[in-house]
Amino acid sequence: MSAKLDHVSQLRFTTLVEAPLTVAFDVGRALGRPWPRPLREIESVRPWCDRYAAAPGGGFRRLEHTRHFSATGAGTLVTEQVDWETVVPDPLGSLLDQTLLRRRIVRSMQAHLDAFAAAAAARALEVIQVVGAALVDERGRVLVAQRGSGPLAGLWEFPGGKVEPGESDLSALVRECSEELGVQVVPQAFLGEVPLDGVVAGGAPGASTLRVWWARVGTGDLFAHEHTDLRWATAEELESVDWIPADRPLLPAVRDLLARL
Repeated sequence: MSAKLDHVSQLRFTTLVEAPLTVAFDVGRALGRPWPRPLREIESVRPWCDRYAAAPGGGFRRLEHTRHFSATGAGTLVTEQVDWETVVPDPLGSLLDQTLLRRRIVRSMQAHLDAFAAAAAARALEVIQVVGAALVDERGRVLVAQRGSGPLAGLWEFPGGKVEPGESDLSALVRECSEELGVQVVPQAFLGEVPLDGVVAGGAPGASTLRVWWARVGTGDLFAHEHTDLRWATAEELESVDWIPADRPLLPAVRDLLARL
């Protein structure tokens, strides 16, 4: 007869952090993991995921902690997965797991997630965000706007701009479209988020993101108050547009949206 393998277990935890992807990722790395043993980085892809292994001890032969970060309209959804093996083979390994180790992990993770969410929300207040609108008309076309000044003059983008302190993302989106286009827009649904490499409003490089919603024009007539030109583009025309670098990663989501409408 062969001995049974060591007991292997897994738990998943999710929490919604009121912060953009970059802030959630950076705060999570700064806080570390709730395990009182040295950690070894296995993988890290900012701001999408990271994975660490804790040194053996405390009843664990192996403990790995993986985090995945997903953008939503309400903030960043953080999914954390903890995989571990006990030092004791089954059936005693299962008993050790159920009576001690699993409860220890749940308690540690609950405290960790509460601290993580609070710290990320506080840090988000210090970072200026950028919002954009993929405005769609009744013919299934999306509005693109050509920049008229600055280093990206002549390139095309989705209308939008910076979120002011104390302003919500959607309020900023409506305000920016009113100022740039002379129309009141009605946001429909969150479309996606893109990390920005440069400096926004004097902040740290790479701290801000561009968060985009698709929307409809509610009232008013379109006019390019701040852009050189405006035009409506079909899904087939999007690839040929000379986009600013930040907006191009959103094109697959925009094409999918236009195909559904």
